[in-house]
Amino acid sequence: MNTEWQNYLTKHSAVVKDDSVIHFGDSAAELLATKTTTVISDLSHRGLIQFSGDDAKAFLQSQLSCDIYEIGLDTAKYGSYCTPKGRVLANFIVWQHGDELFMQLPVSMLHAIQKRLSLYVLRAKVTITDCSDQWIRFGIAGPDAIALVQEADNSLNDFSGPMCMQHTEKLSILYHSINRVEIITTVENAQILWDRLARHARPVGFSCWDWLEIQAGIPAILPETQEMFLPQMINLDAIGGVSFKKGCYPGQEIVARTQYLGKLKRRMQLVHVAANSAITAGDALYSVETGDQSSGNIVNAAPSPQGGFDALAVVQCSSDDASEIHCHSLQGPVLEFRSLPYPLPA
Repeated sequence: MNTEWQNYLTKHSAVVKDDSVIHFGDSAAELLATKTTTVISDLSHRGLIQFSGDDAKAFLQSQLSCDIYEIGLDTAKYGSYCTPKGRVLANFIVWQHGDELFMQLPVSMLHAIQKRLSLYVLRAKVTITDCSDQWIRFGIAGPDAIALVQEADNSLNDFSGPMCMQHTEKLSILYHSINRVEIITTVENAQILWDRLARHARPVGFSCWDWLEIQAGIPAILPETQEMFLPQMINLDAIGGVSFKKGCYPGQEIVARTQYLGKLKRRMQLVHVAANSAITAGDALYSVETGDQSSGNIVNAAPSPQGGFDALAVVQCSSDDASEIHCHSLQGPVLEFRSLPYPLPA
């Protein structure tokens, strides 16, 4: 976490632990506000890798599941990096600013992914850099999110769709949805913008942003869930994170075979778990029909405004309309299925 930025947030009541903003004094109230009002959240728990050089696009095209050539100055993409067996090592958002490409992913995944990608650069003209502290990123979500950002920078255009981007002299903005945007800027400008926006948006901890990601059906692979899932299992095909038209990349054969010849047995669903004990990434799920064998896993979980936890869970495709699914054991809390905000491919 950028030291100057951390000091600034701490002076504004932020409680910081492990380079992430835990809360601004009242976690429960912040979570309730996230559901009903407009909030602002630091995103230092997301790391940022920069790819520069003449071969940057071609290199990433050969490594990632998304089509890098569909990314431009005004369009970002979800994507994944897989093992040769098609299992997801990490997923992320990729965008372009100037001639550089940027990959945003959980900070806990950054160094391992940066190191692994660096092994395959070979003679390509690509430089891979951790620039997490160079660019401050924070999110604004709620009914007034876009209006507040446009008031802060009147050179911004109207919302044109999810995963669209705009770049101005002082900032870049990524539209996650019509009610949720992310600002990328320098530490100096971040302080000016935060002062202005926080007058009308409540500052909240990172788990509130994670809850919004879960409600949007956007997964984040963490160390606990590396190599557990194919991209389709965590719905990356449904949100534009997999291209079935591009050339080879690690795992492409398995991913394509699953798409065209196989039958996907597990899919990610949005669930609520009325549990008192923590629900965390990687937790095993069980159902009567699979007995002692796990029927799935939690991908991500965050405290819910209604109590308990909201989560993204990969389950057997037949399980959500068959028997009950429990977390941790057959005697554990039951998953209550909710509707995802996007349709799943047939």
